Amino acid sequence: MLNIGSSSTMSIDETNFDPHMFDMNRTLLFFVFLLIGLNSFSQQKVVADKIVGIVGDKIILKSEISTAISDVVRQGGQAPEDCQVIDGMLIQKALVVQAEKDSIPVSDDDVEAEIDQKIRYFIGQYGSKEALEQISGRTIYQLKEDFRQPIREQRMAQGMRNKVVENVRITPTEVKEYYDKIPKDSLHFYESELQVGEIVMYPKASRDIEKLAIDDLNEYKRKVEAGINKFADLARLYSDDPGSRDRGGEYDISRGDKQWDPVFMAAVFRLKDGQISPVIKTQFGYHIIQMVSRNGDDAKIRHILRIPQITDAEINITIQKLDSVRTQLIDGSISFGEAVVKYSDDPQAKFTAGLKMARDGSTYLTIDQLDKDVVKLLGNLKVGSYSKPTVFTDDRGKKGVHIIELISKSAPHRENLQDDYNRIAQRALEEKKQKALEQWFTSKIPTFYILIDKDYQHCHNLDKWKSVMVSNN
Repeated sequence: MLNIGSSSTMSIDETNFDPHMFDMNRTLLFFVFLLIGLNSFSQQKVVADKIVGIVGDKIILKSEISTAISDVVRQGGQAPEDCQVIDGMLIQKALVVQAEKDSIPVSDDDVEAEIDQKIRYFIGQYGSKEALEQISGRTIYQLKEDFRQPIREQRMAQGMRNKVVENVRITPTEVKEYYDKIPKDSLHFYESELQVGEIVMYPKASRDIEKLAIDDLNEYKRKVEAGINKFADLARLYSDDPGSRDRGGEYDISRGDKQWDPVFMAAVFRLKDGQISPVIKTQFGYHIIQMVSRNGDDAKIRHILRIPQITDAEINITIQKLDSVRTQLIDGSISFGEAVVKYSDDPQAKFTAGLKMARDGSTYLTIDQLDKDVVKLLGNLKVGSYSKPTVFTDDRGKKGVHIIELISKSAPHRENLQDDYNRIAQRALEEKKQKALEQWFTSKIPTFYILIDKDYQHCHNLDKWKSVMVSNN
């Protein structure tokens, strides 16, 4: 799929508590809140249900417990005990209740964006919007409504957690004390890792070539409007978007989708059913867009993308420009960060300072996490040196020129304070935050109205809740 609307991985906020206090390890807790956030659409809502837990004015239903356990199993996990699941749900509800008291802000736009993200994820899993609706037995609109409250509560709980720990800091002395407590045979082992910076420039096509692409698109539009050709047929023949070409240029999009090109989105939602846009220019090239159908903020569209072809002349000009930047870097007249801001055409570079990022957000990568084009350039580089400008082809099939800086390279090693201080400090900070959460929770539990069904009275991990329930009742 062309990154007009780049694919995104479904992200789930976690609300983690110390396993010794709450009798729930982090892995299980992730699954619990994953399920609270998604609340499996494959299960139909139960008309008559049983309330098994209450925190304040928030209720937990028996069906939620059953659905959560079933979903963990369906995803390949081991079925958690219902005692563990209800504990996690009580924790979540308590955070939500306190978040409401403290007026923790949750943006409607952020909730809508996450709902759309989850819908896109499931559409991707099942192949199409129609398949998702058939499997779930619910329309896209109904699924969005099902997600709305769980996602809002999830964000409120995370916002409350962030507020509790926002002022927690850690000192170097505390980091060392944390490290010294780790058994030597439990220290992590790291493969060789690298930090890599990249500056990218994309050659600009000549005006004549751009005009040719525009003229082609205008001709396609004329033929469709005259009934000579179908839009989908022309998209299959001529579109430069590999992600939609085989589908006749078709995409399902929603107004709240923030990862789509804003110019593209603005053009889409100006169209009426059946209408074709004039030629528009985005960061990916030139397009015409046809509105197939629209339902409120959701739309099915087709588009044809033409990427103006780059000649050797434009590539050579770009190589010369980037070689000049490399010279400035070597003689120290500009820093790498300044060069990224001033020259890089990578739209993500301003957020990463040009650093290549792993999926977990780390700037430390192993060789197998890097693009093959980057790996080739690293072969002869020493730490602190820069590659010569080199032509490459990105994941959209677009030719660019880049230079690479090898910022650091570690040898395979056992974790130690000198080489891995930041990682160790982050884990130490998380442990300190956990303790702050424990203290906060211990003080707050007695302020909540708690009710737990008798079916869960055997759960020893709920003793902290049951003691409050007894005193409040």
